[in-house]
Parts: sequence; C-alpha cells; structure tokens
Amino acid sequence: MASNDDERRRLLDQGNGSNPWYNTATMPTPHYHHPQQIPGYGGVMAMTQNPVQNPALLEPQMSEAHKSQPAGMASMVPGQQMLTKSYSVHAEGALGYLTPLQLGRHELYERVPFTAVFGMQQKERNITKAFASYAADLDTLEQDQIVYSRTNQHLSVDELDSRRTRASLLLMDELEMDAVLVTTPLIIAIFVAGLCQFLVGYNTGVMNSPSSVVFSGHSTLEWSIAVSVFAIGGPWGAVAAGTLVDTRGRRGAMAICIYTFLIGGIIQTTAKNMIFITVARFIIGFASGFSSVLVPIYLGELAPPTLRGTLGTLTQFCLVTGIFVSDLLAFPFATEKGWRILFSVTAVASVIQILCFPFLIESPRWLLGRDRSSRRARHIIKKLRGLRYDHEIEIEVNHFVSASHKQACDNNEENTSSKVAFLAMLMDKQIRKLLVCSLVLQMAQQLCGINAVFYYSTMFFEGLIDSPLLGTTLVGGVNVVATYIALLLMENTNRRTLILWSAGGMFVSSVMLVVCLLGYFSKMASLFFVISFVSFFEIGLGPIPWLIVAEMFEAKYVATAMSASCQLNWVCNFIVGLIFPYMQSSLGAFSFLPFAVVLLFTIIFVIVWLPETKGTTPEELRDDIVRSLSHLMLLSDDGSNENHSSSVGNPIDIEWRRAMDDLKQQEEEDMKRGTYNYGFQPINSNLVEAPELDWQTRITGGAGT
Repeated sequence: MASNDDERRRLLDQGNGSNPWYNTATMPTPHYHHPQQIPGYGGVMAMTQNPVQNPALLEPQMSEAHKSQPAGMASMVPGQQMLTKSYSVHAEGALGYLTPLQLGRHELYERVPFTAVFGMQQKERNITKAFASYAADLDTLEQDQIVYSRTNQHLSVDELDSRRTRASLLLMDELEMDAVLVTTPLIIAIFVAGLCQFLVGYNTGVMNSPSSVVFSGHSTLEWSIAVSVFAIGGPWGAVAAGTLVDTRGRRGAMAICIYTFLIGGIIQTTAKNMIFITVARFIIGFASGFSSVLVPIYLGELAPPTLRGTLGTLTQFCLVTGIFVSDLLAFPFATEKGWRILFSVTAVASVIQILCFPFLIESPRWLLGRDRSSRRARHIIKKLRGLRYDHEIEIEVNHFVSASHKQACDNNEENTSSKVAFLAMLMDKQIRKLLVCSLVLQMAQQLCGINAVFYYSTMFFEGLIDSPLLGTTLVGGVNVVATYIALLLMENTNRRTLILWSAGGMFVSSVMLVVCLLGYFSKMASLFFVISFVSFFEIGLGPIPWLIVAEMFEAKYVATAMSASCQLNWVCNFIVGLIFPYMQSSLGAFSFLPFAVVLLFTIIFVIVWLPETKGTTPEELRDDIVRSLSHLMLLSDDGSNENHSSSVGNPIDIEWRRAMDDLKQQEEEDMKRGTYNYGFQPINSNLVEAPELDWQTRITGGAGT
C-alpha cells in the first residue's frame, strides 16, 4: 500500500498536468444533478456559498448511509449497477445531460443577448470568468474529497489555490474557443452584413464633398433636403425591419435590405435632377435604417456568445470605414464628370452582396422559434458550428431554445412582438427609468451635432482652410482611429466616466471652435477643434449609447430597447441634417453654440440621473451563477476506463455519455421487469451498503493497492 504522501502526490498529479476537467480516466470531475433524482439524499443543497471555503456544505444534506462515502457514491438497491453520473429529464421525458463545459456555454447563451453590439466583449469575458470560477471551486472541492477519502488528509491552502487556478484557466480557454473557431457560413454572413453597415457609413458621408458639382445651381433648401431625407427614411426602415425580421426571417429581411440598397443606388447614379437624388436618398436611408436593426440581430443570432461583441465591434468599424472611404473617393470623383461614379459604389456593393446571397444562411434561432423540431435549423447549426454528430447538434439546439425562452419578455418567444415587449418595459417602473435614460442618450448623440460635421464639413471648411476636402478626409480618418481608441478605453473605464469625458471634450471643442470663428485664433485652429470634436465623440457619445442598452437591460429587453433607440436616433439625425445649413447661414460663427448647449445639458443629465452600467463584476456574476445553479447537485465520476466507442469529442463527453447510456439501459430493463421505481416508493428504502473496495476501486482504477 502506498504511503499517504505518495498517494496525495499521485492524486494531485494525475493526468500529468493535463486538463483536470477532461482527464476522467483517473480523476473525478464535477457533474450536476437535480437532488430529488439522487437515491439516498435526504434534502436539497443550496450552493449559495463558496463550496471550497466551506466543504461542509455537502454533509448536512446526506443521509447516514452516505456520509461514509464520497459524494455521489451512493449505495444502490441490490442487483443494480452502481452509477455515479448525474442525469436530468426534460419536460417531454427525454434523458438529458450537460458536461461542465456545456453548462458554461449554456450560461453564456442565456446571459448574453442575441445582439451584436460594439464593445460587449467585456461583458462576455466577465460571464466566462464568473462561471469558470464557480466550476473550478466545485472541481477543487471534489478533488479535496477524493484526496481525503484516500489519505485521510485535506488539501492544503496552496494546493487548493493551485488546483482552482488551473481548472479555471483551462475551462476559460475552452469556453472562449468559439471566438476563434469561425466557419465558412459565418464568414459569408459577416461579409454580407458588414457590407450593409459599410453602405450605411458610405452614404452618411458621400453627400459631403460633391455639393458644388452635383447639378450645380441647386438651392440650399434643395441640397439640405436631399441630405437630410436620408434620415427620414432611416426610422421608417427601422420600423419595417422590426416587423419583417420576424415575419420574413433574418435571411429574407437581408434580401429586402440588399435590394433596397441596389434600387436606391441605381436611381442615385442615373439621376436626372435633384428630385431623383432626393428620392434615392430616401430609399437608401430606408435601407440604412433597416440595416441598423437587422445586422446586430442577424449576426447576434448566428455568432456564439463569446463572438457577439467582436462582431458588433467589426460592424461599427465597417460603418466608420464607409464614411472614410467616401471622403477618399471624393478626391478623384467629386467632379462634374465623376460624381456619378461616386454614387455608383452603393449599387456595385449591392451586386456583390446579391452574388453572395445563395450562400447566406437563415438564423437557426428564428427557425427554432417557429418550429422547435426544425430539421433545417439543425442542418444550419451543424454547418455554422462545424459539428459532426447528432448529440452535439441537439445540445446546441437546447442552448438556442432555452436562451430564447429566457430572453422572451412574456416567456413565450413565439408570441413576443416588439410592441408587446415595449409595453412591458413601460409598465415596469424601474425598466421605464432605464428606457428613458437610453432614449435621452440617443437624442444627445445626434443633437450634439456630430452629423453636422459628417454631412457638411466640406461646406463648413470653405473659407477656413485651403483644401476643404483634405480637412474632411482628415476628420474621417481620425474618426476611424478614435473608434479603435474607444474600444480600448471601454475595456477598463466606467461608462458614465467615458460619457462625461466625451461630452465635456466636445463642449470645450464647440466653444473653442466658436472662438476661432470669431477670429481670436487662427482659422487653421478650427480644423484642430473639429477633429477634437469628432475624437471626443467616438470615445463616449458615439458607442456608449448603443453599448449601454446591452448592459443596462436584461437580455430579454435588449432587442426592443435597441429598436426604439434606433428609431429616435434617426429622427434626431434628420433634424440636424435639415437645419444645420440654416444655422450656419443665420448664426455664422455661433453655429456650433446650440450644440454646446445640448452637450452641457447632457453632462448634467449624466451626473444626476444616469446609472453606471459597465456591468457587474466577475465576483457579482459568480454569486448570481451560484444562485441560478443552486438547485443543482455536485456528483462524482466513476473514473473507470471502460471503452465507449460510440462517443466522440473530449474525454469528459465520452465519460458522461457512457454513464447516460448505462443508466438509460438500466431503467429500460427495470421497466420491462416491472421493478422500476416511478417515485411512489421512499427514496431511502432498501438501501444496502456497497463494499468499500468497490467504490475505492472505482475512484482509483485499482491503483495504489
């Protein structure tokens, strides 16, 4: 018999440093079970404390027959095989199970909204860290029990910390694997959706430079209407998208969006006068508003939870890149002969999207919402996630269905409409307050005057600098760089702090711009303060009003709040686009003063009313996960090396599936013999003590004796 010290080293070093979650041939791993399904347990364990800090949490709920055995090694009815795996029964009676890794992905699906939002990566990482910490504590507790059962000594504090850290890091690596495994169908969807957002940005800035060469002789009113009507089409497109994404499906709605861009691009390219330009701008604005609602939903439902924030960030970069490209193309094409080429980019990009459309997939969440047995949804999930086996697909389907149900405002996702969800938000006093905060920030984002720069900077710079087009291009380039800086700042900075710095910097820039226009500083300094104005916008008021929706609301309210915010944003966008030319002509040097007033009120609002929404800390999330999983029980694995050739995947899946198959077969045999316990017999009856050697052998595989 090996000494206690040798046995401790063997148990701690088992697997030779490999992943403690997956090396199940020699070591138990944490599994979870509804307590009422465990023979011999006399109560329910509420895991609301750290199980490693308080291992005694398990003992009071165990019957006397179990206290002398490791957790899960319950004595069984004579003649039955001793099983140490846990299982659960779905509502329809099917046998189901989740490994710790799958349970972690399940938590991510339920807690991360099905929306791709710029800057949401931090929330995804916090949830991953919280679950990994929780599961690592369970793994550490179980290993401590195994060591104690063999050596009669608990693990030291250093050994517990080392075990917990290793398990946590390895599980985090596995949970974040989805973020780097991208399949071809997802790449195509990202490309098509990204082009939509590129066109939104491109058409935001494309009217900036050619104002003097497109049908020269037009009036200020005609041009301002042509520019601002883009923002009239936006809210109508956002409203239509909210309906069509549900009725026509995400893929069908994407087809509508693409063809709308194509029609608008063709009309704008072949326009005969300003009326055609105005009509085309309305159509393109409609498509842009449509895209602003559709793209975050479509990509959010295709992407795994750990990739949604990244895709939201990618689409935001597509938008600001579109603005920058429109400025760059203005150099060769903003002429009397070349402006039609400038406008044709929209139609060309739409044709490219149409060529990719046959390879575009439907959202599996939408298909499962209409028919939970959809074979098409399962086929798409198989291609989208790169899965090979039916049981893997069914687990992923369960993630989608469960998360959709949890994120539905009325707990019935098939019947949840935007109108119902919006009314539910208004009826809740606390949610109503958050909704008002998000809408006020959307108004501030547009009424601060940012689109006055993107729509009319060339006109504004005339007479101030030698090359207005160069100034506009510099502003567009700085906009892209500032977006990246904003991404870095959002990782570690509070949202209220970013908005205050953003609004404060824009306020100072506006005031200094007025001072420059009054002649107190060089007119070239005005270019610096316009760039400063845009830079401060991008670190706060640009991305935060959208990100704050995903962080402020429960997942079930995010899509509705995002849709309402989008519509109001477009309305305010239209107001600024329409009135700024008149503000400039009537106020002159003071044209940015109204924007400074809006920014001042924004600062006051943020200080007084806006709550901090950077997100719960990993520690708070961990406590929440413990509460949500408090009805689950920690069990041990049997540690056998029995072959199970029908299972695939990592070793923990193989081990788990073997136990599930054994248990299911055993219950079927009991039913045929008429000896199956349907729950009418006391769970503690007819228990006999299993031989000590049996459970020791099952843990160690016969080693150390």
